[in-house]
Amino acid sequence: MEKACEKDPKAENDSPRSGKHKESDRLKRIKHKIVIGSGKGGTGKSTVSANLAVSLKRRGYSVGILDADITGPDIPKLLGIEDEKLTASSEGIEPADARGIKVVSMALLLESRDSAVVWRGPVKMAALKQFVFDVNWGDLDFLVVDLPPGTSDEPISAVQLLSGMDGAIVVTTPQDVALLDTRKAVNMFLMMGVRVLGIIENMSGFRCPNCGTVVNIFSKGGGEKAARDLGVDFLGYLPIDPRIVSMCDMGKAFVENSDAGGAFEKIVDKLLEKISEKSSA
Repeated sequence: MEKACEKDPKAENDSPRSGKHKESDRLKRIKHKIVIGSGKGGTGKSTVSANLAVSLKRRGYSVGILDADITGPDIPKLLGIEDEKLTASSEGIEPADARGIKVVSMALLLESRDSAVVWRGPVKMAALKQFVFDVNWGDLDFLVVDLPPGTSDEPISAVQLLSGMDGAIVVTTPQDVALLDTRKAVNMFLMMGVRVLGIIENMSGFRCPNCGTVVNIFSKGGGEKAARDLGVDFLGYLPIDPRIVSMCDMGKAFVENSDAGGAFEKIVDKLLEKISEKSSA
């Protein structure tokens, strides 16, 4: 893998606005682009990304999802297409299909599920550019982009490559340590001139299946307070639901059948309302 790193860095010098990476026309055929970020790993950002794509598809929209986490790609697992592969055509890179959702991920190019992407930054950036500009996305209503966690090279580059974004969603959990990094992620987007569509608080409260009592295992309300303090919208809470784990492991979307599914659909309602407001402004 290290050898590949030494071969491709020149690709980082290709302007994403020229040559084969011409913004041309592929991105212009996508009506809405939303990035999903987080200040740290483990907040459930990829799970939110996958379920947002499924929810939008169920509502009749044409949807694609770009897994921009080059070294830790999880989207194919969450959508049940781990054994699919990306293909090439005269139109470019052809996305895989997950029940009608177009999917692009580094995981769909690896030899096996256990293959590690041991690449330096320039090669990762070159791959990310190809995923944005060389994929035959076709005509889409929505492109959901699952960013890697944090505020460094990859999320910054992905945001810079995607022109005409509707905005960013930041996913957090209620603990103070997660909220500390969540604030940084929100500020990164704001510094880059990206509209923050809102914060989602994941793993917020667990309802006992026997007695119905709600226990706030990781506390609750920190995401809403952070949104208020930072002057951005709060989109909603997602509870801890044991079925989410089993459904994700089976490549199924929890939005289709779980207690958290109803809460998530309300979040999507708010999101679509915000996007509609922007479009009509």
